[in-house]
Amino acid sequence: MTRLLALIAALCMTALTAHAQERYEGYYYPPVTSQEQFSRVIRQGPTSNKGVRVEFVTNLTAAQLAAAESPRFVFFAKGADAKHLNIIALDDDVFSTIFRARAVMAQMTSNMRNNDFFRAQGLEYVATFYDLLQIMEFDTLVISDGESWAHQVNFFRE
Repeated sequence: MTRLLALIAALCMTALTAHAQERYEGYYYPPVTSQEQFSRVIRQGPTSNKGVRVEFVTNLTAAQLAAAESPRFVFFAKGADAKHLNIIALDDDVFSTIFRARAVMAQMTSNMRNNDFFRAQGLEYVATFYDLLQIMEFDTLVISDGESWAHQVNFFRE
């Protein structure tokens, strides 16, 4: 019975997520060409909310703008509760393939492991960037070259 309820909840969440993402496809990025599910929950974090997610994106953007070089991709959260994170390339090279985009996500993991939250939670050696997004209760992440492909990660919490 528990599995049936979990399946129904997952299907409902997928339908709601698909509807929300359709509003952004064709405007911020091309149609989603691939998807993956991320359901690992390594630790329950503090309760998250829209303010936490917006502040996270704002801090990432501020760090990019403070760097000497112009940003090569942008972060922005969408949706009523800012639960849809988008990372879109600004040039033709940075996310020219999904593999390069995943490499950037791995680099973001390295950067996140140095932050106070990861260290205070004892996560600096085990958590990934996706784990952080999961803890912050994002529903989706879309990574795109901004031209021909978009990859969507769906986050599920049981």
